[in-house]
Amino acid sequence: MRRKTVSVIIAIFFSLAVFGQINVQKQFEFAAKQYQGMLASHPDLTQSPQSTNPDGTPNNRTSDWWCSGFFPGSLWYLYEFTGDPIWKEAAERWTMALEKEQYNTGTHDLGFMLYCSFGNGYRLTKNDAYKKIMLNGAKSLATRFDPKVGLIKSWNLFQKKYTYPVIVDNMMNLEFLFWAARETGDKDFYNICITHADNTLKNHFRGDNSSYHVVCYDPKGEVLVKKTFQGAADESPWARGQSWGLYGYTVMYRETKDVKYLTQAQKIAAFILNNPNLPSDKIPYWDYSKPGEMRDASAAAIAASALLELSQYSDKKKKKGYIAVASKMLESLSGSSYRANQGENNNFILMHCTGHKPGNLEIDVPLVYADYYYLEALLRYRKIMAMKLADN
Repeated sequence: MRRKTVSVIIAIFFSLAVFGQINVQKQFEFAAKQYQGMLASHPDLTQSPQSTNPDGTPNNRTSDWWCSGFFPGSLWYLYEFTGDPIWKEAAERWTMALEKEQYNTGTHDLGFMLYCSFGNGYRLTKNDAYKKIMLNGAKSLATRFDPKVGLIKSWNLFQKKYTYPVIVDNMMNLEFLFWAARETGDKDFYNICITHADNTLKNHFRGDNSSYHVVCYDPKGEVLVKKTFQGAADESPWARGQSWGLYGYTVMYRETKDVKYLTQAQKIAAFILNNPNLPSDKIPYWDYSKPGEMRDASAAAIAASALLELSQYSDKKKKKGYIAVASKMLESLSGSSYRANQGENNNFILMHCTGHKPGNLEIDVPLVYADYYYLEALLRYRKIMAMKLADN
């Protein structure tokens, strides 16, 4: 017994020495206090927390905004970690506030809106009402897939000139359709995911494995132009876009076990991890072509979560590297440079995110999805460290 105890202590020391010390319990305790303040300051379920306005006031949005699912999703993560029914009750209220979006066919972001909210709720509670809403939502999302183009349409218009834009962010909504395919046995959902991912893989990526933000298609699926909307330039690697791609193709491998998706996720990871403009604290600049400018903590939170999952599908060398960088990202995000002081930051957890620099919108502010993926990454980190200790 004594020898086993010593082995556990050594294992704990090794894990902390190699991967950095992240006290997940402490970070969730802080998050809980912040989100208690968020709930108190947001009694109106039609005003979902999004960010902070330039004058310091809260920036709230309605349920049809693409980010509306992240706040209830974070509440579900708080419930998952703590088991406290207070968080479950809050998550249920804010989740059901999005109920009408199940019929929204005017957006491609239903994965963000419904799967992050209802999806986490269903995973944790098995509430059949959530399942029904999500299945309707998946049907709504599927209406945006045109088989002649072979992709899910993103925005309804882009600069008026192009009528079928597809953004790399759209990879994030495929997880929702994979879930629907499993639940219903309907292969159409599954096939939409494969076709969309394959065409994105074909057309969205450059030779260095960075991705364009927007690819615009004609009605037959031919590429018309490759552009950016939120990046620095059409040919520049917008940081959050690279994180979306990394996460999306990691999910593609999880759901299909097709090695080409694993290879693509690893190529994107290599672009991020080996980028000469990635700062030593591993929090990217808002665009990898803009060293020295503002950071994007949301890009780091998304990438950290994706890298932790990708590590579980990769060989020992890659696994170690992915966990090390993800851990450094989480360590940085959990420090005073990026984590807010208690009761400040309009009760968001993270600071220094960049939403839309070219549009002069959401610059150096908190963003609700940064908090969501940060909490998700912490949960994944805890699980991986627990598995590591168990193996010892």
